[in-house]
Amino acid sequence: MNKHEAPISLASLHTSTRHDSGPKHVTGTAEYIDDMIEPAGTMHAYLALSTRAHAEIVAIDYAAVRSAPGVIGVLTAEDIPGENDVSPSHKHDEPIFAIGKVHFWGQPLFAVIAETRDLARRAAHLAKVEYRDLPYATDIRAAQAAGGQLVTEPLKLERGDIEAGLSAAPRRVKGSFEIGGQDHFYLEGQISMAVPGEDEDVTIFASTQHPSEVQLMVAAVLGIRQHAVTINVRRMGGGFGGKETQGNLFAAVAALAAKKWNRTCKIRPDRDDDMTATGKRHDFVVDYDVGYDDTGKIHAVDAVYAARAGFSSDLSGPVTDRALFHADNAYWYPAVRVRSEPLYTNTVSNTAFRGFGGPQGMLAAERWIEDIAYALGKDPLEIRKANFYGTHTDNVTPYHQTVEDNIVHRVVDELEASSDYQARRAAIIKYNAGSPILKKGIALTPVKFGISFTATWYNQAGALVHVYKDGSIHLSHGGTEMGQGLHIKVAQVLADAFGVGLDSVKIMATSTGKVPNTSATAASSGSDLNGMAAWDAAEQIKTRLLAHAARLYNADAGDCHWVQGGMQVGRKFVPFAELVASAYLNRVQLSAAGFYETPKIHWDRATGRGRPFYYFAYGASASEVTIDTLTGEYVVDRVDILHDVGKSLNPAIDIGQIEGGFIQGMGWLTTEELVWDDKGQLRTKAPSTYKIPLASDVPPIFNVKLAEWSINAEPTIGRSKAVGEPPLMLAMSVVEALSMAVASVADYRVAPRLDTPVTPERVLMGCERMKGARG
Repeated sequence: MNKHEAPISLASLHTSTRHDSGPKHVTGTAEYIDDMIEPAGTMHAYLALSTRAHAEIVAIDYAAVRSAPGVIGVLTAEDIPGENDVSPSHKHDEPIFAIGKVHFWGQPLFAVIAETRDLARRAAHLAKVEYRDLPYATDIRAAQAAGGQLVTEPLKLERGDIEAGLSAAPRRVKGSFEIGGQDHFYLEGQISMAVPGEDEDVTIFASTQHPSEVQLMVAAVLGIRQHAVTINVRRMGGGFGGKETQGNLFAAVAALAAKKWNRTCKIRPDRDDDMTATGKRHDFVVDYDVGYDDTGKIHAVDAVYAARAGFSSDLSGPVTDRALFHADNAYWYPAVRVRSEPLYTNTVSNTAFRGFGGPQGMLAAERWIEDIAYALGKDPLEIRKANFYGTHTDNVTPYHQTVEDNIVHRVVDELEASSDYQARRAAIIKYNAGSPILKKGIALTPVKFGISFTATWYNQAGALVHVYKDGSIHLSHGGTEMGQGLHIKVAQVLADAFGVGLDSVKIMATSTGKVPNTSATAASSGSDLNGMAAWDAAEQIKTRLLAHAARLYNADAGDCHWVQGGMQVGRKFVPFAELVASAYLNRVQLSAAGFYETPKIHWDRATGRGRPFYYFAYGASASEVTIDTLTGEYVVDRVDILHDVGKSLNPAIDIGQIEGGFIQGMGWLTTEELVWDDKGQLRTKAPSTYKIPLASDVPPIFNVKLAEWSINAEPTIGRSKAVGEPPLMLAMSVVEALSMAVASVADYRVAPRLDTPVTPERVLMGCERMKGARG
């Protein structure tokens, strides 16, 4: 082969490549739904929300609404031709508009349709609503006291003899742990724009992680079949699980108005109404009873995970299931029984949020590890390491899946060494002994997170790939882009498969009209599923092109090899664009629909047994904090992270996900507090009252590394591992470090038992309790 004909290196997979929309993000040219040019005559919708936590609706007077300036009409439940329901669990318990009764403060009553958004928003407050108040419960303990009504079927996971394990254990610890919720606080709020078409057709531009579910819901609401509804998603300004099901309501309202008046309709709530009317991360109260011995080894765990589900089922069933799946974190329990209680409360229905219940399950595990450590006067890290899953024995989870890929020992050992944990901990203990006001803490915590949808049927994906005559490539897949870098990763997969540069691949908006029956971009599965589907489509086209090259150049198929930039046919190098052009002239199909289904997984919820997860992702973090015992204020001084992403598809994107996940997790566990008043109204519903982390909250020393030696044992795309959700749980080390700092006030003799979020107020009260214990 002549050196001038040699293919150039165009490898893009496993390399750090910037986000495809990065330049657009920083220059403000990335187009979101509210940036789109509105068709002439576009209407605007706004929701009217209830002002009672639980009440019968006696009457609604719409006269002032209908006569308000610019109002086109009012949508009520009576205007819905199909089903008045957007329940993702299909339990018909989540009406678009309330009928007869409201179950939480902020439940939609009706929608105003007006010429402008401002006019619709103002008119929505003009209705006169007469209520008859009913008893209500807005928190977990109140719901339990009221009888413990559940919104869906609970789950129990059990392995071993729990009663014998507890009774035979030399030591026991019992306790309760309150874990707070979290608002998604996506930068782009909920929004949908519906454009009516001919016959029954409607096209909706939606900010959603689950286009196919929005399609299904809108079709059911309109009383039409799904093929008449097309959902398009180019990008979201953040999702974090808050746009997995919560967008159904807004898309349905926009579609109802668009078809009723045959005009485009857009709906976008204000931030406070968005936060009031949409679900959040579930808060939990975990009651536990743990048996252990004098070495800190756990013998048995019995725990009940009660969750504030809200007024309807939404995703509370699978969320509380996944909490139980992660009640072990990285620890082996010889005997275990964990049970869920998804409780009905008079609050907005809680929903998916990054980690999907897993973080709450793991956090409780770290609580009883901490209890054991303080009872025995040992470093909590010592207790953690003593209870890690084994690699060949002691490796069966509470749901009877064998942990086959355990690397937690190596991850933790390497981070312990690289972060200089032991020397720093000794120095902190010495510092605390001589510092009466400021106290420091340090903690190192592990993460083991299962990857796959536990609803097995969601573990599938499709992709559509076209190769054009000039060698350019069109990519459509079922995943959605919310800033996490999914599109660039799948584009890298496709460019690598064809051996072309990334500039040859055009990433198209996600559309139900191109890839049908898609799963939500959730469960950290976006790259795993859609990357493999795109790869499958590429392989189909490549097989055809190879056969074409063999025919065209009279060569054996064995002499035709894909190389960077094209194909090597014997001694001849054929550039990709040339090969494609000749294939078209010879009537070779240059389009393919790819498909992938995750192998090996299965789950029987009735028996609590199976293999719900394809593999596990691992990580560890070490955090150091300083608290002021007089005020409760604190700072996070340093964080070290070592995280397992398998063989990274894009290290730059993955490190960004780890950094962002950690900070979001830290916010959930420290500053982000949801507060309902005694009337059942959410009061923390704006940036003024709900505090997400700022740039200034990022630790001044923030060391993040990938476990570059890790390669997924399962044949995932590029042998990579999921990275979306697992890093959020790395922030548990901040809570544990704060606990150590508080515990130092009582010379580490008493477990501080800080509930989350660990606000400065809770730190201060913890310090006061420690002073009492010391005295």
